[in-house]
Amino acid sequence: MKFSEQWLREWVDPPVSTEELVEQLTMAGLEVDSVEPAGAAATDVVVGEVLSVEPHPDADKLRVCRVDAGQEQALQIVCGAPNVAAGGKYPLALVGACLPGDLKIKKSKLRGVESHGMLCSARELGMGEDHQGLLELPGGAATGSRVQELLGLDDCMIEVDLTPNRGDCLGVEGIAREVGALTRCPVTSIAIDPVPEAIPDRFDIDVQAPEACPRYLGRVIRGIDPGVTTPMWMQERLRRSGLRSIDPVVDVTNYVLLELGQPMHAFDLGRLSGGICVRHAREGEELTLLDGRSVSLDSDTLVIADHDKTLAIAGIMGGIDSGISKTTTDLFLECAWFSPEVIAGRARNYAMHTDSSHRFERGVDFELQHRAMQRATRLLQEVTGGQAGPVIEVVAAAQLPGREPVTLRNDRIGRVLGMVPEPGEVTDILERLGMQVKTTDAGWEVTPPSFRFDIAIEADLVEEVGRVYGYDRLPSCSLTGTLTMQAASGSTVSIDRLSEALVDQGYQEAITYSFVDPALQSVLSPDCQPVSLANPISSELADMRTSLWPGLLMALQQNRKRQVSRLRLFEHGLRFRTQDNEIMQDYVIGGVLVGSRYPEHWGGHSAPVDFYDVRSHVEMLLSLADKTQHCQIVHGSHPALHPGQTAVIKLNDREAGWLGRIHPAIAGNHDLDPETFLFELEVDALKNTELVQFQAISRYPSIRRDLAMVVDSELPAGDLQSAVTELGGELLRDMVIFDVYQGEGIETGRKSIAFGLILQDSSRTLTDEDVEAVVTRVTDGLRGKFGAQLRE
Repeated sequence: MKFSEQWLREWVDPPVSTEELVEQLTMAGLEVDSVEPAGAAATDVVVGEVLSVEPHPDADKLRVCRVDAGQEQALQIVCGAPNVAAGGKYPLALVGACLPGDLKIKKSKLRGVESHGMLCSARELGMGEDHQGLLELPGGAATGSRVQELLGLDDCMIEVDLTPNRGDCLGVEGIAREVGALTRCPVTSIAIDPVPEAIPDRFDIDVQAPEACPRYLGRVIRGIDPGVTTPMWMQERLRRSGLRSIDPVVDVTNYVLLELGQPMHAFDLGRLSGGICVRHAREGEELTLLDGRSVSLDSDTLVIADHDKTLAIAGIMGGIDSGISKTTTDLFLECAWFSPEVIAGRARNYAMHTDSSHRFERGVDFELQHRAMQRATRLLQEVTGGQAGPVIEVVAAAQLPGREPVTLRNDRIGRVLGMVPEPGEVTDILERLGMQVKTTDAGWEVTPPSFRFDIAIEADLVEEVGRVYGYDRLPSCSLTGTLTMQAASGSTVSIDRLSEALVDQGYQEAITYSFVDPALQSVLSPDCQPVSLANPISSELADMRTSLWPGLLMALQQNRKRQVSRLRLFEHGLRFRTQDNEIMQDYVIGGVLVGSRYPEHWGGHSAPVDFYDVRSHVEMLLSLADKTQHCQIVHGSHPALHPGQTAVIKLNDREAGWLGRIHPAIAGNHDLDPETFLFELEVDALKNTELVQFQAISRYPSIRRDLAMVVDSELPAGDLQSAVTELGGELLRDMVIFDVYQGEGIETGRKSIAFGLILQDSSRTLTDEDVEAVVTRVTDGLRGKFGAQLRE
C-alpha cells in the first residue's frame, strides 16, 4: 500500500516527524518498505503562463514562447514540447534554478534564439518519468507562484508492506485508523453525505450467487461530461499512490479505492442490455478484458453480466466491451462485497493481479459499500457533472460475515506478553482500534469491527494489545520453564533412530514439498487417488503426494543435472490418499540411492549399487524394530518399479512397503539413471517392537546339521526359511541358507537350496536322537508343504 503523507495527515495529524511516523508504523506491524519524496527539491520554479507561441526561425521542432512569470516583463523561452500552447500554464524554471540531477538553468541560446529559462515536464521536476510534454497546471494557478507550494511537492510517498491479514489497511482511511490508535490522536473522517437522486432511472440487478456476492449496489448516473480533465490534486494523489491518471471516471473509482479501500467499477450504460446479473461463468465462456486479453472462463469464476453477454470478472477486472470511453455520457456505477474465498486465487488462474483482486482476496469491510457509493457519486458530480439515480441494493444478510465476540482473559495476556497493561489501558487500546469492549470478571469480551477479518481468537486480541502498547515497552527477561524427563520406552523405535541408521549407511536427509507434479505422480502411483489442491502455487505442484518417491526423484534429478553421480537420499513424512471420499494420512520413510556402492577410492573400482543393497538397508530398519521374524520380503509388482527387481515388504501378512529398481520407462522419460533404487516403508509398522528381555547364554555346545532340499524353482527362499523356522521348534537357534544350485543332476524346473540348522538347548547337551528328531520334522514338513525332496 502506497500513499501520500500529506493525504494521511488530512485524516490524522500526529505531532511526529516523518521518520517517527515510519518507525511507529513499522513497530506496530505495518512494515514501511520505502519513503520517497513526492518531487525533487527545485528552487526558482514558478507558474508560467504562455502568452504567445511562435515558430523558431531555424528549427522546425522548436517554438519561441513569451511567458508571463509574474515579473515586470514577459520572458522569452525556447521550447520543444509538443503540447505548449498560448494561454496554458506550465512550470517555469527561471535562470539560476536548480533542478534534479544537478541541472542548473542558465541564460542560453538555442539555434541562435535567446532563452531565459525552461518550461518543465513532470520528469524534470522529479515527479515521474513522463517527459512527452509539459506538465499542465490548473488554469486557476496564480502566475508567478511557486510550483512546489502549488503541487505540495514537500510531501513524502510512503509504501507499507502489509501482511495478508491486514486488508483493512489497504486504504488511507485504514492507515489513519492505525496511526490514530498508535498516537492517541483523533481521526477526522471525511464527511460523506448522501447524494440525492435527481432522476428516477434504475437498472435491474439479479444476484444469482448470493453466497459469493451477498451485497451488490448499483446506481445510474446520466449526463456526465466525458471531455473534462481530472483535477490536478486528484492526479497527484493517484500518482503518489502508484497509479496513473486514465480518465475522470476511472480516476474517481481508483481514488475511492485508495481512500476507503473499496474497489468499484463503472460500466458504460449505453453498452448494457436488460439488467445486471451476478452469476458463475459458463464453462469456456469468452471475455475480452480491459487490457485487451481474451480469456476462457472457468465455471467456478464469478462474473458480472447483462442479459446478453459477460461484462466483467467479479472483483478482478472489467471487460472492454462495457468499459468507459471518451464518448460515455451515461454510466452504471457498481459497488459490491464479494466473499474472499470466491475471489482468492481466481486472478492468478488468469495470470492477473489487480488492485481490486488484491483487496477482495484479503477482505473488504462488508459495511463500507454505501459510503463508497455516495463518495464516488459526489466526486463524479464534482469532476464530470451528471445526475444520479437512486441507489439500488441487493443484499443477502444471512450470507454476510458475522461478528462474534471473542473472550480476552487477563491472565492470557500475561502468559503471552510477559506482563499485563493496566485494565483501563487494555480497554482504551481495543476501543481505539474500533472494537466494542465489554468488561468481564476474567477480562474482556470484545466484538471486532466489520473491517477486521483477522480477529477471530483470543491470541489475535493479545497481539493487538501487544503491538499497540509497544513491543519495545514489553519487559525483557530470560525465559524460564520446567523441564520434565520423559520416560524412555524400550518397546518403541523413534524416527530419529531410524534416520540415524540411514545416515550411518551414507544417506542424507531430504525435505521436499508435500505438493508434487501430477504428471510424475500419475506415473509412479497410477492406482492411488490423489488429493488435488484447489489453489496450487504452480501447475507442477498441484497434487498432494501419495508417496515420497516423486519428491525424492525430483531431488535426485536436480543433483544429476549438477553432475552428482553417487547419491543416497531419504525422507520421512506424510503421504496423502483419498479412500472412500476421505483423506487418509500415512507416516512413511522412504529413500533413493544411485551410483557406486562405495565412494571413489584409490584402492580400486567400486561396483554400482544393486537390489540387494537397498534390501539390506530395509532389513536394517526392520532389525532395529525387531521385525525380522515377522517380516517377509517377497517378489511383487509395482508400476513404478522394474518387473524383475521389485519386492513387497509384508509384516504379519500385511503390506507395509515396497523396494526395488526404478522402471526403465520412467527412468528414460525423466532423465534418471536406470540403476536407481527406491524403498518406502510405513513408520507405524516399525514403531512398536517387543521389549528386549535378557536370556542367558547356554553353557552347552550347539550342533549344526546341513540339509539340501530340492524344490520348485519358483519357490521363494523366504517361504522356505519361514517354514523351517516354524518346524524347527524350541531347539532351533538359527537357520542359514548357504547355497542355491540349478544345473546338472537337478531336474528342469527345480532347484536345490542348501541350509544349515543350528540347534542348541540351554539346559543340556543334545543327543543324536534329539537332532534327528528335529531334522526329520523339518524334512517331512517341507515335503508335505512344498513337495521338497532331500537331495542325495
